[in-house]
Amino acid sequence: MRSTRRAAWFALSACLLLAGCKSASLGASHPSSSGSAPGTPRPGAPGGSGRTIAVGAGPQKTYTVQQQPAAGSCHYRTERGEPLEDPKCTPGAISPAVTQANLKSTICRKGGYTKDIRPPASVTGKEKRLNAASYGYTGSMGDAEYDHLISLQLGGDPNDPRNLWVEPADPGHKKGGGINNKKDPVETKLHTAVCAGQITLAQAQHAIVNDWTTALSSLHLS
Repeated sequence: MRSTRRAAWFALSACLLLAGCKSASLGASHPSSSGSAPGTPRPGAPGGSGRTIAVGAGPQKTYTVQQQPAAGSCHYRTERGEPLEDPKCTPGAISPAVTQANLKSTICRKGGYTKDIRPPASVTGKEKRLNAASYGYTGSMGDAEYDHLISLQLGGDPNDPRNLWVEPADPGHKKGGGINNKKDPVETKLHTAVCAGQITLAQAQHAIVNDWTTALSSLHLS
């Protein structure tokens, strides 16, 4: 009788052990529980900035002049010979109205999107002068662009002060020649890639926030 009970105990233990091993192996094959949605770049992945981009108020029926950083508190930096924004003053902000799921009805729709949500010059003109003081910009206002760091065609917020800065002209630009910078073509190429499904909206936004001068190369688009 004792030998029978002992055999039964060993059999039960072996069964439990095998079941536990099988359960562990199945658990190891489960996807990561990071919470990232499919297509969302992870920190450190191409186009990932390692931080969250702020979400602005989105398009408004009526825009008002937004408060800008204190005069002289923002400082340009230079990468590959191009002027870049101060990430403390202009970290970027995205519009809640544009998502990966609604690209076809927003930034990728035929007929355009940005013209319907762009703040009027009566608002941005005043903001531009205030922001020029924030950055200590003293050059020609006609040669500087009041730029959306994350452009409207990439789902940037239209009038969040975190997403706007006075972008100086490119080095070598002829004074009085008007606005003409190398960032605009980069934004257009990213927009084309997003709408073609080559990259995600989030990847494009993070690449611009990281450094627009390397945005295309970081996403293998150049």
